[in-house]
Order: sequence, then C-alpha cells, then structure tokens
Amino acid sequence: MSFKFYSKLTVVISVFFLLTGCAEKKQQQEQQPMPFPTVKIEKRDVTTYKSYPASIQGEVSSEIRPKVSGYIQDVLVDEGEKVKKGQLLFRLETESLTQDADAAKASVDVAQVEVDRLKPLVEKGIISKVQLETAKANLAQAKSNYNSINANINYAAVKSPVDGVVGSIPFRRGALVSATNRVPLTTVSSIERVYAFFSMNEKDFISIIRNMKGETLDEKAKNTNKVSLILADGSTYEEEGTVETITGNIDPQTGTVSFRATFENPKGILRSGSSGTIKVPQIYESVLVVPSLSTFEQQGKKFVYKVAENDSLYEASIKSIDETDKFLVVKEGIEEGDEILAKGVGKVQSGMKIVPQPTSLDSIFNSFDTVFK
Repeated sequence: MSFKFYSKLTVVISVFFLLTGCAEKKQQQEQQPMPFPTVKIEKRDVTTYKSYPASIQGEVSSEIRPKVSGYIQDVLVDEGEKVKKGQLLFRLETESLTQDADAAKASVDVAQVEVDRLKPLVEKGIISKVQLETAKANLAQAKSNYNSINANINYAAVKSPVDGVVGSIPFRRGALVSATNRVPLTTVSSIERVYAFFSMNEKDFISIIRNMKGETLDEKAKNTNKVSLILADGSTYEEEGTVETITGNIDPQTGTVSFRATFENPKGILRSGSSGTIKVPQIYESVLVVPSLSTFEQQGKKFVYKVAENDSLYEASIKSIDETDKFLVVKEGIEEGDEILAKGVGKVQSGMKIVPQPTSLDSIFNSFDTVFK
C-alpha cells in the first residue's frame, strides 16, 4: 500500500473518532439533569367562587293593568319616575261610561218614585205588600247597576298600588287598552331592596348545600355566605347580598335549582329587569391545594409530577373537589409535604431527573405564565 493510501485511512479514522466523541459528549450533555422549580404541598384555607347569570327584580314589582276597557286619555307619569301609592298614572276615556251612569241614575230615580208611590197605598190596604216589595227590589237592582257603572268610572283613573319607580310605558295617549292585554300599561317597582334570581346545576347545588350549616333548606339558606353581584359593565356592585330562599325541587327540564338573593339598593343603581352575575363563595378550611400550572391532563384525568428521593419525576393522578384559574383543591393523589414539579410539565417526562429548585406556592399562584406549563 502506498503512503498516500495510509494517509487517507488515517484521516478517515481520525474523523470517525472525532465525530463519535462529539456525539458522546452531546449525549452526556443532554442527559445532564436540568434545573426546574418545585413546590411542597401544604394545607391552606381558601375560597373559590362560582358564577351564575342573574335577573334583577324589585322587592315589590307590580304590573299596572286597567280594570276596564277604554282609550288612554292621559299618561300622567314618565318612565323612571318615582311615584307614591295612590298616585294617578293613567286616565282612560269615560264619556260612554258617564252616559251609562246618567241612564242608570235615571233608572234609580224612577224606581224610587215607584216605591214612594206604593208605600201609602199599602198602608191604606189598597194594594198588597207584594207589589211594594217588588218595587223595592227593582230599586235595589237599579242602585246596584248605578254603583257598578260609577266604580268603572273610578277604575278609569289608574293609580299606583305601591311606592316605587315607573318602568317602561308601551302604551300612549289614544291607545285602546283592556284588562286582557298581554302587556301591562307599565310596572311600578319598589327598588330600595331588590331580588337577584339565579339557578345552579345539581352538582354545584350538592357541593354548596353540603357545606352549609343547618338541617332544613331555610336554615341552610340563612347560613349561606354573602354573595356578590357583577353588573353588566363588569364592575362589582358595592353591596353584598344574602341568599334568602332556595327552591326545594330540582327543575326536571333544566336540572337546576333556583335561588333568590336580596341586595340593598340605597342609591337606586339596580333596576327591575336588569341582569348581572352572582358570585357564590365556597370556603374550604385546611385543604390541600395544587397550582394549576403544576398539573396536566391525560384522557380526562389530572396529573402532577412528583419528585422522588433521587430527584427523578413520576406521574401521580389527582382528584380535585374544586378548582380556579390558579389552583385546585385536591382530595386524593397527593399528601401534605409531597414535593411536585411547579412549572414546566410540558417539558419533562416520567422518569426524567431534574435539579429541584424549591420555590413557594404563592410565587406560583401569582405567576401569569399560563401558556407554557
């Protein structure tokens, strides 16, 4: 073999060992444990919130409907106006009723004359008492008819039955209205205190009702924690509300249970017909909490990576009883004092070794890096 051949062979062998050494070095570097933040599980007192759509109604909400048919002659209030009990709201046209009343009054007068004419004849024995009693009956009937027409005339003056605030007024002057109209003339609501009606599904109901003190639903309702109201603009209403009633049955069509909470409304911010969102607190005492950033999901189940004594990771399935954007309240799968991977669950795998970097739960709770776990 020539010297040239040996030289080429030497070069090839050198390159081979060089490449092999680089690969081994790279593999060693890749197998080198990487630092990751870890936390130790501890028990805490925490509060979670569940939100439910709510509709607002005044404590007293009275639909105003006419008792007689007629054309609206005058609308004497405006939408949003405060009114007093007995205040005149609408006046209906009464011309035809007045004519009927005049005719009825004439019938009363005629009947009265007949009674007055027959009385002396009965006293003298000229006619029997039966004729007089018949005349008296006719007089009573005429008076009753007259009083009924007068009552209808009074009903044409539509008054407020309560103190409150006038709602929308869909009918205006000249509109023909009656007691059978589907839509009321307006609604007068007393809004010094308001009701917020909301519903929750059966699962949430059982979870919340189980933690309430009391034997009956009424007792449990009285012991419910204060609830808050989120207004339509996203702001939180300044007054907290109290749950006063809980329906005893689950609606078979919707599978929900209805609640009613009461809010004081001294500034009149809340109005009948408003909408909002009720936030119901759930208070847990001395429970295990796990940061949401520390969990991952597989086939509908939640997992964390526990840190073993040799700093290697292994998967552990957990079961939670409640969760928020920041943490889970866990009942199974971990114990107090267990060390778990705090962040980076998407960058590791079971069996992998790490260099633990212990950190506090609060620092993880307050982390907003929720994109890359």
